[in-house]
Amino acid sequence: MLELQKLCFEDLSVGMSEVLVKHVSSSDVVGFAEVSGDRNPIHLSEHFAARTPFKTRIAHGLYTASLISAVLGTRLPGPGAIYLSQTLNFKAPVRIGDDVKVTVTVEELMERGNRARLSCICSVDDTVVLEGEALVKVPGRDEDQSGL
Repeated sequence: MLELQKLCFEDLSVGMSEVLVKHVSSSDVVGFAEVSGDRNPIHLSEHFAARTPFKTRIAHGLYTASLISAVLGTRLPGPGAIYLSQTLNFKAPVRIGDDVKVTVTVEELMERGNRARLSCICSVDDTVVLEGEALVKVPGRDEDQSGL
């Protein structure tokens, strides 16, 4: 789990980034299927997945995307950030046992509305498996009531 880090809009600068590395376990994928209701056998059945182009079980694409949410909600910008939008381009599968590296980087700061545009890249080894862009509203110092 990532330790909480609360950044206000005034603390952000273009180029700031945070990284999370998550090992994908079978129990993560089974748990995500349970929570999401997505029980596609490509995620849950080795027998079924063996007959697909991937040849083995793969993690849900939105499981991988949820790791971006973990970074946004805990580290950059952290607690109090409000997700406004997210684009996702799935480039390659994530398999059980992979280590996914999630990198979120501040690309643009918009003072009107305290918004930040962040690039989001998930990779396994040197392969980009997911890329996208998030738009978040970030509390300013004058709005910060959390005490974090």
